[in-house]
Amino acid sequence: MGRSARVTIPAIDRRGIDRLEAHFVAPEVYRREDVAERQVRLAQVVAERIIPQLVRLHTEVLPDAPPIDALVEALAPSISDISGLAHIVLGDDLEAAVAYVLMLRDRGLAMETLFLELLEPAARHLGHLWDNDECDFIDVTLGVARLQKLLATFNGSHMLPGLDSRRNVLMAMTPGDQHYFGASMVQRFLEGAGWDVEPAFDRSAAEIARVASSQWFAVAGLTVGSERSLPSLEETIRLIRRESRNQMIGVMVGGPLFTANPALAKEVGADGTASNAPTAVLMAQKLFDEMALKTAN
Repeated sequence: MGRSARVTIPAIDRRGIDRLEAHFVAPEVYRREDVAERQVRLAQVVAERIIPQLVRLHTEVLPDAPPIDALVEALAPSISDISGLAHIVLGDDLEAAVAYVLMLRDRGLAMETLFLELLEPAARHLGHLWDNDECDFIDVTLGVARLQKLLATFNGSHMLPGLDSRRNVLMAMTPGDQHYFGASMVQRFLEGAGWDVEPAFDRSAAEIARVASSQWFAVAGLTVGSERSLPSLEETIRLIRRESRNQMIGVMVGGPLFTANPALAKEVGADGTASNAPTAVLMAQKLFDEMALKTAN
């Protein structure tokens, strides 16, 4: 890939930057006195643990992270992009992170590529650190909030009128399932990331669909614990789509079956899947953005 001598950084609306903090993390998290200290610690974890994991995905040697005005011009993220983004994304300079993703967008990077190769793996590795007690809930929530902000900025959805009133998720378990832990963890992380979550656990498919028809939801999330519940999951998704007040509702699914075979999500009628709670937050943002882009067009 060839390098350009200099790339002009796009102008950034400072007001939009300031607004981002209010949308993508719960107030009780963002207003903590130790947020700055946690961001510094998280940046160190990113440098030591997440960047090597991301680079390993691309099987190349990690060069020094480039300055923003010397990014390579390509339609896919390079190793330098991965390194640079991971350094910036979870640091304390939101303006630099926004400039970075806007640069990638202006170079022609597709949202799907940004999500699959940069943001989703970062969220997944944050989840692994939390699973291993190397980061606590607040640390991971702050990191995932930043990833959400960057995805929304890339797609322009952060400037939508009434954004807060539209960040609503219907969270349910597949009827007949008894695996509360996974669904409750996704709910906890979504709420920490600023989403308004309506739980619909221990409900039939028809009851879940009635909840979807009773108020506007951007996203429905469903978990499933066993293969025998897949027919029930398919029926629940079908009813949600038919009855939902938002006829463009995004549907995400999760559980061990989808972790082992992500393609199964499309087979049951969902729009996407997530391997853990932090990636579910980012998937919800992706589905929200896709809906917003379709509405705009």
